[in-house]
Amino acid sequence: MTDFVARLQGVQLDYGKTRALAGVDLQLPAGCMVGLIGPDGVGKSSLLALISGSRRIQQGSVQVLGGDMAERRHRNQVCPKIAYMPQGLGRNLYPTLSVEENLQFFARLFGHDAAERRRRIDELTIATGLHDFL
Repeated sequence: MTDFVARLQGVQLDYGKTRALAGVDLQLPAGCMVGLIGPDGVGKSSLLALISGSRRIQQGSVQVLGGDMAERRHRNQVCPKIAYMPQGLGRNLYPTLSVEENLQFFARLFGHDAAERRRRIDELTIATGLHDFL
């Protein structure tokens, strides 16, 4: 049996009269790197916002890390384990700093000491295949 990081069933999301997602069913297997690719305006960011818990579920079911994201208790448990960078956040990076310097800067803002910054930066960049850019 395959373990899933996320399972979505019948997910629908509207922004006013505009339907961003309609009847989305999706399973993301554990242990895999997954890319979400498509043109602007097709709902990629909306889908990721639902999975990460940063947007309220309007219709359907969103299960992440074994629990229902509609339940506040589960969201509070899993959201700290989810890395999510909303669209446009990259505009906050400093082009005069290296990748390493940008990561160190923002980690300092969150109050991490030097050892914790090193551990987390290494862990996350290795997991995402970005470690060679440091």
